[in-house]
Amino acid sequence: MAEPSARPSSGYLLVIRVIDTITEWTAYLFALIIIPLIFANVIEVFQRYVRDDPTMWALDVTTMSYGALFMLGCAYALLKGAHVRTDMLWDKFSTRKKGWIDLTAYLVFFLPTMAILFFMSVDDFLYSMSINEKSNSGAWQPVIWPLRAVIPISAALLFIQGISEALKSLWAARTGEELVHHDKIEI
Repeated sequence: MAEPSARPSSGYLLVIRVIDTITEWTAYLFALIIIPLIFANVIEVFQRYVRDDPTMWALDVTTMSYGALFMLGCAYALLKGAHVRTDMLWDKFSTRKKGWIDLTAYLVFFLPTMAILFFMSVDDFLYSMSINEKSNSGAWQPVIWPLRAVIPISAALLFIQGISEALKSLWAARTGEELVHHDKIEI
């Protein structure tokens, strides 16, 4: 294998930068889901403890918005390195070895799992939408197919971010140097 140049090509960096930017902007957009989460909780607390008249909808809104916020934030967490590592020896590995381990994990486990999750969850979402699936909890019974849509969207975003992370890992494996997040990568 030829020795890599001291700097990745501009095309290589552009792919990473575009993916990281998409992940960052979608995270900012999805952060707006916190608004119905807070709104439902504030209304429920007021209704329950001040008026002694709890709502029938706040639990569903809270559960769905928090679940969506959690799932849709996973790609951003991957970008920022916020996922937990279980390897106690990780800090002792060289950057090159970390790159090979991460690259292998992304190619063998992560990307195939996200692809399978995406295709399986798309079918579930489409079926749920076709029958206008509703929650069985309480009298309100909101539709839940929008929440089911969150799973394939999250899997797709994780898959795309996984490509960026795999490219960063490939660079580390080949050169022993880390490529940091796009805000520090210059094209």
